[in-house]
Amino acid sequence: MSLWRNRNFSIFLAIQALSVAGDSFSTIAIPLLVLRETGSVVQMGMMTALSGVASLAAGAFAGLAADRLDRRRLLIGCDVARAALYALIPLVWIVEPQIWLLYVVVPAGAALGMVFQVTYVTVVPRLVGKDQLMRANGHLYAVYAAASVGGPALAGLASQRFGPTVALGVDAASFAVSALGLCLVRLRPAEAPTAAGRGGFLEGARFLWRQPVLRWLTILLTFYIFLTAGLDDIVIYYLKNDLGQNDDAVGVVLTCGAVGALLGSAAVARVRGRLGFGPTWITAIALSGVAIACAGLGPAVPGVAAVMAGFVLSQSIGGISSQSLRQEITPDHLLGRVTSAFWTIHFALGPIGAGLLTLAASRHGTPLVALVAGGAVVVIALVGVLTPVRHRHPARVEAAVREAGRV
Repeated sequence: MSLWRNRNFSIFLAIQALSVAGDSFSTIAIPLLVLRETGSVVQMGMMTALSGVASLAAGAFAGLAADRLDRRRLLIGCDVARAALYALIPLVWIVEPQIWLLYVVVPAGAALGMVFQVTYVTVVPRLVGKDQLMRANGHLYAVYAAASVGGPALAGLASQRFGPTVALGVDAASFAVSALGLCLVRLRPAEAPTAAGRGGFLEGARFLWRQPVLRWLTILLTFYIFLTAGLDDIVIYYLKNDLGQNDDAVGVVLTCGAVGALLGSAAVARVRGRLGFGPTWITAIALSGVAIACAGLGPAVPGVAAVMAGFVLSQSIGGISSQSLRQEITPDHLLGRVTSAFWTIHFALGPIGAGLLTLAASRHGTPLVALVAGGAVVVIALVGVLTPVRHRHPARVEAAVREAGRV
């Protein structure tokens, strides 16, 4: 059956696209609000780092929750809670700005976001067949990117004209609409229902460790996130501090990043089909490193926008490929815990990296920091060539490993 004739997938696609469009408002509004209230890029980095820590903590139980609880209801609950949290900021700011509230709401929203993201990954195989996973993930990223194209530009304009708190109110409304839409989605039962088991995070981590390709992919992406978690913050800082641009310019640059994601998600199924997983993933990571290295070299907004488009295009191809591979390899009853373990380990160094990247940018300037970080990302891609990640069809490698373990 065509994905577009799949009612449940189509509804899921539409409502999540709306939610992502709303998310683009908070992606821009939070750092702008922090910068406006404190004038500090370091505090921007600290906010990103604190959100990362909250996501990391939530990852320890998110997978077990996704494997044991009703996944659709869990998604709805996360959306309702985030709608309430982000609505608090504009309501409180009407009376008086309270910067401390951001340090409560943003990490809590990030923790709920981690639970949602882990559960979301486990839901996709219940909406489409395994042979449609790569294309389904590509469609999801493509529609998300399309929804994000106008979102950042509108968010920048709204923040410039009405203030960042209004943009956060739009994000809260998008979560509420997403929750209502999820009520219309129905999931297929698991192909082979299995008890979730007693193990939690560690069971997912053990599965990752036993699979050579997933093990190396997790290690390499952990260092990748360390180097890239603070990229949006230093790009915003570069635009505002070095180039003297307004909030709407920030929105335009991030919109160009969304265009890159749209192009990458539209191409990923065809590229991986021709090149195989390993060459696709390694090339995408290497190209994203080159883009990062150029992030602080653009003398004007168009140059920075082109760099961000190239970075996000490459990152989306690598991300869709790796997510689809995990969904293909992992049994349904373990998918929540494997996803949780992967993302928890994957993001473990992100908060530290975001803090260090923004601190280094404030002391040494964005061009030098971006050049060093981008070069290190290219090294990660080169290391991948020496690992099982390089294989064109890694699922066959993992199947052979599992078969050998039964002998």
